[in-house]
Parts: sequence; structure tokens; C-alpha cells
Amino acid sequence: MTTIAVVRKNGYVAIAADTMTKWGSGKETADYVVNNHKTFKVRDTVIAITGNTTFKAILADYFARPKVEARFDNVHNIFRTWQAMHAVLKEEYFLNAGAGGDDPVESTRVDVLLANKHGIFGVAAHRTVQEFSRFYAFGSGADYAMGSMYATYNDKQRDAEAIARLAVEAAAEFNDGTGLPLTAYRIKLAKP
Repeated sequence: MTTIAVVRKNGYVAIAADTMTKWGSGKETADYVVNNHKTFKVRDTVIAITGNTTFKAILADYFARPKVEARFDNVHNIFRTWQAMHAVLKEEYFLNAGAGGDDPVESTRVDVLLANKHGIFGVAAHRTVQEFSRFYAFGSGADYAMGSMYATYNDKQRDAEAIARLAVEAAAEFNDGTGLPLTAYRIKLAKP
């Protein structure tokens, strides 16, 4: 269980993630797990993951490979990056991509949010890529995070990072699959 959030506002993007892992009814907080971050960097892009904790290690390992040509600058290039990665996940990381009866395509079984100088993006498990104009959230506390961002986005006192942080904090308050502390990053957008 997880809550991750991205925000774009006033020339900056921000991404935030909680640090708790939940296995059934048990929870593993940052007090007990040292490698609790749900984010990692690939060059100038911060990626936050939801889903099985193993995916952080898998995706970080995949993107660290010297021959991987990952591009995160627009929807089309992110989609092509994810398509190439999906094939390798099945072949070399033993991804169980079995689709459900009504799934249109195989699932990568992880939802991610990305933040970089080009904007904020999301990739859903079936490799649907979206670019967001203001904010978005994934994970078990996403409804709380989305409500928080909707309520605070137009507050002139709050920047992108403050809004993203508050979103994850709201989720941690009300969702039993989200726990603090959180991690957050702020990135300046490239000039158009």
C-alpha cells in the first residue's frame, strides 16, 4: 500500500511519496525498514512507484543498465520506454504478466508517477501514459491525496512541493496503507 502524488505549479513540479510498506494486516514503517523510499532517480527524472515493493528494485535495476535508452520527455517517449521495459521484465525479471479475462493487454503490475523538467506524468499498470496539467495521485490513499490537492491547489501561499507533501500527509492521516515520514522532491520546469 502506498500514496504517491505529483504537482505542477508556478514553474515547478514536485513529487511526494510515503514510506510505509504493508503486507496483509502487517505494516512495516520507516522505523523498522531502512530502504523505505518509494522513489528513485533516473538522470533528471524522479520516479515514484506503487504496487509490490519488489518493483522499486526491479525498475531501478532495469534503468541502471548501460544499454537502456529511457526517455521521459513526453507521453509518446514514456510509452515507448515502458513497452521496451515490459518485454525485459517478462523475460529477465520473471514478471507474471498474465492478464485477467477482460484485460485488453498484459499488465506491468505497477503504477508510477514521474516528475522532471518536462512536467508530471503517470504510467498505469496497462502502460497507459498520461501527462497531468496540475496534479495527480496513485495508491491506496489516492482519493485522500486528490481531495487535499484539489482543496489546496489555488492557495497562493502553497507551492508545488507543499501541496504534494500535504496530499501524502492527508492520506497518511486517513488511509491505513499510508505512513509517514514522506519523501519529496521539487524540480524547476524547463522553459517552453
